[in-house]
Amino acid sequence: MQQPERYRGRFAPSPSGPLHAGSLVAALGSYLDARAHQGEWLVRIDDIDPPREIPGAADTILKQLEAHGLEWDGSVVWQSQQSERYAAALSTLNTAQLCYYCHCTRAQIKARGTYYDGHCRHLQLSSKGTAVRLINRSPICRFHDRFHGLVNSDPQQAAEDFLLRRRDQLWAYQLAVVCDDRAAGITDIVRGEDLLHASAWQLTLWQVFNDIHLDDTQAPLPRLAHLPLVVDASGRKLSKQNHAPALSLQTPLANLRSAAQALGLPGAASTEAANIEEYLAWATDAWRQHKK
Repeated sequence: MQQPERYRGRFAPSPSGPLHAGSLVAALGSYLDARAHQGEWLVRIDDIDPPREIPGAADTILKQLEAHGLEWDGSVVWQSQQSERYAAALSTLNTAQLCYYCHCTRAQIKARGTYYDGHCRHLQLSSKGTAVRLINRSPICRFHDRFHGLVNSDPQQAAEDFLLRRRDQLWAYQLAVVCDDRAAGITDIVRGEDLLHASAWQLTLWQVFNDIHLDDTQAPLPRLAHLPLVVDASGRKLSKQNHAPALSLQTPLANLRSAAQALGLPGAASTEAANIEEYLAWATDAWRQHKK
């Protein structure tokens, strides 16, 4: 299976709460980039962390996207339904002797230093009560981002043997997101810059999957574009953890104007548009001229 040449992007929120102004910026940016490239824009719900999920949040997120005119292509994908995919990938890594069991807690790791030091790599632990980590032999420390240029990640962080499955047996984000993006044929990832440096781990794992011919697939590494974060009056990132207010469904056009301003589109506040459809058409053209 070959990755399609046509642009395929995605928006992948976690259902830990409704969308807020910051997450609308990420959604709008990824949407405009896909439409400006005449590509597809997919939606995936990253619901692999039940302890952090809010009942009903996923449905609210989808309603918020619809209310703001952000129509996606195809069916919504749910990470909670992809466990067989993740298990197969982990099994392939295990067969290739590229992962191991780890019993270290966060406190133990922190006591030994800033980053995980490979403590369990050679202990040959059993699977009982342990996490699974990648043997990170060829970390990607430098990569290109469309908005940030050449990104140099902390070499020690990039070289960590990062988690693939957690000690509570939930799937780790890095494994799930790379498996799903590859399976969906994602060519471009446009998201908030809070995930900029996590990209080093994800690109590394993506390349590992290419090297071991996971699912007989050679998928080119995705192009990356990380968007500016929206902060509150005190300079803190707007987030669900910081109790950012949910987007109002009563003012979608105003919300889109604010998001387009945050994305740096010239004329975002002053352009005339009678409705959401007209505004998104204008914003797509503005993105094509200034961001593509």
